[in-house]
This record gives sequence, C-alpha cells and structure tokens, in this order.
Amino acid sequence: MNNEYDEGRLNLPFVGICTFGKYPYVQDWSNINADVAILGAPFDSGSQFRSGARMGPRSIREASTLFSFGHDGAYDHEDDITYLPSETTKIVDLGDADIIHTDTIKSHENIKYGVQKILQAKAIPIILGGDHSVNIPCIDAFENEDEFHLIQIDAHLDFVDERHGVRYGHGNPMRRASEKKYVTGMTQIGIRNVSSTAKDGYTDARARGSSIFSVRQFRNLGLKKILESVPKNKRYYISIDIDAFDPSIAPGTGTPSHGGFYYYDILELLDAIIQRGEVIGMDLVEVAPDYDLTFSTSTLAAQLLMNSIGRILHYKIK
Repeated sequence: MNNEYDEGRLNLPFVGICTFGKYPYVQDWSNINADVAILGAPFDSGSQFRSGARMGPRSIREASTLFSFGHDGAYDHEDDITYLPSETTKIVDLGDADIIHTDTIKSHENIKYGVQKILQAKAIPIILGGDHSVNIPCIDAFENEDEFHLIQIDAHLDFVDERHGVRYGHGNPMRRASEKKYVTGMTQIGIRNVSSTAKDGYTDARARGSSIFSVRQFRNLGLKKILESVPKNKRYYISIDIDAFDPSIAPGTGTPSHGGFYYYDILELLDAIIQRGEVIGMDLVEVAPDYDLTFSTSTLAAQLLMNSIGRILHYKIK
C-alpha cells in the first residue's frame, strides 16, 4: 500500500529545526497566514517560588515534535476523526516575544504586541509560557475585540490584587482580567489546598462573577454540572496552568500541588468546552522543565495543546 511516507523526507521527530509541531516558522509578524499561531512567552520574573518557566516554550516545542503529523494527520479511533489533516491545517510558529530581563512592563508589552499581531491576522493565538503573569498581556491584547468568558484551569486562584506593590506577578492575572469590561465572567477549575490567594480574594472573585471549583468538586459534580458555569455559544479564552495537573504526571513546575487532575480529566473538559462555543485563544503556562528529568511535563503540555488545537480546528471547520 502506498502512502505519503513512501516519497520525500521521512521527517522523524528528532530531525530538523524545532518549531511547535514542526509547523512553519514565520519571522515576519505582519505576514501571518494561518488559522492558529503559536507564540512563546519565555518570561518567569513574576514567579514567587521556583523559577524556570522561561524555558517552558523551548521545552514544549521540543516535546511537540513527537506529535508532529505532517503526512496524514492524527487519527483518533475513539472519535473516528482525523485531527490536524495536512491538507487543511494552517498552523504557524512565530517564535518568542522579546523578553527584557528585569523589566516586567516592557516584556509584557512585547507579549501583548505579538498576540495583537495574531489577532490582526484573524488567527487564534496559542501562547506558551512562561509563568502565569504572561496571561496579563494576553488578555490585554483583546482590548479591541468582542467580549468573552475566561476559563482558568489551575491549582491556584491567582486573584491577588496587590501585594507589596506587585500587581503583575503570577498571582495576579485573574484579578487583572476581572477588571476588563470585555471579560464577562470566569470559570476557575482545579483550585485546591492552601492557596496563594487569601479568603477575601475568593470573596472578591465570586462578587465579580467567578465560579470556582476544586478538583474534588469537579469530580463529585461531574463534567455536565461544571459546564453549566460556562455560558453556551459564547467566545472563550482558556488559560491552563500546568500545576492544575497532579505532580505525579507534571512535576516540572514552580508551584506543584498534590491532588491534581490527570490527563483525560482535562482533555474531556476541553473537548466539551470547544464544542460548547468558540475558543478565541489559549495559553499554557508554568512548565519549568528543569524540575522534571523525565520530560513528562513538557510532553503532557505538548500533547494537550496538540489535541486541543486539533479539536478547535475540527469543530471550527465543521
């Protein structure tokens, strides 16, 4: 039987230049022709504990080459769907936003600029963090776009307003997002254990329209009940902190928290959200690969993103 592998390069995962999923690299951000654009945000100066998430984008890209489907796409026999078929998949990698060491404001401005260039090209931005503070410029970039609902998957609430003058660290992004008129509400999933946000932060979050669920509540209530907090047929931005997952499968992060999710918990949640409305952007943050010698955290991040992108494009086209 003949197939596309019989001609041209075999192009194994460990061969060639390392872009996300081995998709084309676009250096000219004024010439983005794609449905999805990947942007790295290797910034971790917002971390309060273990740094290292600046190496997240590079590590996720390397792991993603394992899931590069350049020939026939990715067939899922359970869904009976071929995701990311080569003839219709238009994904590009823009490289990284420029990071200015010690300068949070300028670094965040550069991230915002990159996301805005993606939006101007009518593509969906997928951002590789970096610590969770990079979500702040990502949300800022939507200032001239239509309103949307924000879905956070995380071990921590990240709803600190200000602490010792810090307003743009990795404990602040959801609080900053709640201040935007175009963010109409939040669903915050996975929040657990001793949190970085005090009780008044939870009160503030709920007063501003947040629905908050721990991992145990997620499992006790079930997916169908959780989805009731996500308004149907709306625009969604999804922010995933890798520490939402249990450290047994994702040890490579700065602030690990036991009692977390497993892979299919979140893949099934994302699949349901993607079919419920329109995903307009996504970030995946806090992968710090040096704390995981097995490389499983980066692989988890890459696998989750590839499967999410595949579903976003499949249901968008459908």
